[in-house]
Amino acid sequence: MSSVLHRSLTKDYPTAVRGHGVFIEDSAGKRYIDFSGSAAVNFIGHGVQEVWEAICRQANQLEFAHSSQFTSQIAEQLAAELIKFAGTAFAGGAVFFDSGGSESVETALKLARQYQVETGHQERFRFVSREQSYHGATLGAMGASGNKRRRAIYAPMLRDGDLFIHIGMPFCYRCASECTDGCAMCGAKYADELELAVRKSDRTVAAFIAEPVSGATLGGVVPPPGYFDHIANICHREGLVFIADEVMTGVGRCGTNFAFQQWSPESAPDLLVLAKGLTSGYLPLGAVIANRKVVDALTRGSKNFVHGFTYNGHPAACAAGRAVLDIVKKQGFVARAKSLESVMRTELGKLLDIDCVGDVRGIGLLWGVEFDRRDVASGAGNTSARVDAGLRARGAGVPFPADLNFAVKVAAECAQRGVLVYPMQGTVDGYSGDHLLLAPPAIITEEQLAECANAIKASAQTVSESFSLATNRK
Repeated sequence: MSSVLHRSLTKDYPTAVRGHGVFIEDSAGKRYIDFSGSAAVNFIGHGVQEVWEAICRQANQLEFAHSSQFTSQIAEQLAAELIKFAGTAFAGGAVFFDSGGSESVETALKLARQYQVETGHQERFRFVSREQSYHGATLGAMGASGNKRRRAIYAPMLRDGDLFIHIGMPFCYRCASECTDGCAMCGAKYADELELAVRKSDRTVAAFIAEPVSGATLGGVVPPPGYFDHIANICHREGLVFIADEVMTGVGRCGTNFAFQQWSPESAPDLLVLAKGLTSGYLPLGAVIANRKVVDALTRGSKNFVHGFTYNGHPAACAAGRAVLDIVKKQGFVARAKSLESVMRTELGKLLDIDCVGDVRGIGLLWGVEFDRRDVASGAGNTSARVDAGLRARGAGVPFPADLNFAVKVAAECAQRGVLVYPMQGTVDGYSGDHLLLAPPAIITEEQLAECANAIKASAQTVSESFSLATNRK
């Protein structure tokens, strides 16, 4: 019996022993294509020697110094490079380093609150986020999240309504408006929910937090046109801090340096949250990039950020981040993620030929494949949005029974075929609905991508046929 408290106490986990390129190898010698980047983490590939050399050089010189006593040259260098990488919207800003995405979200929430206090708005302490979102596993980050399955048993601890307010999430495939124009008008409609929430709260909202492109909870859902432009306008008008959670989408994953850059410059956030791709998983590191407005408020006010972690600004982790960022820039991985988008669309789009696949969506190298039953019409869904994506148009089907664990079974079949994917449940309402999140390293070849798509197709067909057989027996 394992001495490790695993996520599942019933699953028999293979032991990973090495990684190289797009592959992870287990102790039995089996190789898997890491088609999910583990969990949208690895962007540059496994086993890149330059990263480990940078980590070792830094550890040999200085492995750790506490941030209350010192800064480090490597942290200062990485911060300056990240601000430049984030673009002109963050010129004059500053970076806070921590150890991962959940810590980064906690940092952003506290920084947004302190900004309001520093600018004379002590009454602003609430946060608005979206249903069907995910921001992390700590209580603050989970409170902001809308992932019902992950937050259910902790709900009494999360202060919903008092501290966290959730509004609707634009999701074109299952649009609540059942529109037929590709959700062309839905962006403003969903964004208006933010303004209504602020007014209902008697303007006690400090910040709004959102993923520019949905990660695990919905799987690669891209917002409708104009949505984030409208959100940014509301935040500015109402005095809210706009937080973009780019833990999954940042550092090139979506084909731009950061996903918010897919839209107009006016939609830039005040705080940019990142992790995962920041080190491609080589060491734990997260960060919050604050724009000049937020930094100036602290500089003119208390001159202190009332927050900190033991390992924030860890020199070895910052060395990993700097090495990864250098590789991303020198090898043109952001442009490669954009160029592979059309290949992902074409190859994954072939999955729509089988009846258990309802939707394929995504951008850059962050995609979702949603499963549903085509033999039962749901009467909901946006068909024209699928035409815009170059995919076969058809309305949304109904989800498979939740207890079937359809996506989990597809992922297990994929692993048998040597392909790693990231399965999720709760796509439709937080409990029912299945999808896979796909986020391969940027070094993946077109041939490997096609191989993975074929493995998903065969795996989904196997699970679907088993379900059909079982249903017919009944």
